Amino acid sequence: MTNLVILTGRLDRDPESRETKGGTSVTGITVVTDRPARDKDGKTYKDDNGYTAKDSEFHRVTCFNGLSKTVGQFCTKGQLVSVQGRLHYTQWEDQEGVKRYGCEILADKVDFLSRGNARDGDGDNRDAPEID
Repeated sequence: MTNLVILTGRLDRDPESRETKGGTSVTGITVVTDRPARDKDGKTYKDDNGYTAKDSEFHRVTCFNGLSKTVGQFCTKGQLVSVQGRLHYTQWEDQEGVKRYGCEILADKVDFLSRGNARDGDGDNRDAPEID
């Protein structure tokens, strides 16, 4: 059995990095993917500008350890990335005792498909490593 997700899309915002109490580096990103929008008859249609209308989906992606550090350092809002990982479902109770559910992708690999701005402010990520 396989649990494999591959997404290609743009980052909705800059990565959010943190470190756990145990010292594990964790970075969260949101990848936006688009697909043609369909009307009630299942047909695609044009928007007001004459382009095919699109529906966007926002995917939460979590990276750990070395991958986390690299993504946190070299990725920026709007950058095109390809993510490979697995789906992970969570369940918890909120403060009112209501059961909540969530889904995220735990990343194994992130490929940079367009240039982003490096976090050190020089705007160049030529030295960004390939990530596995």
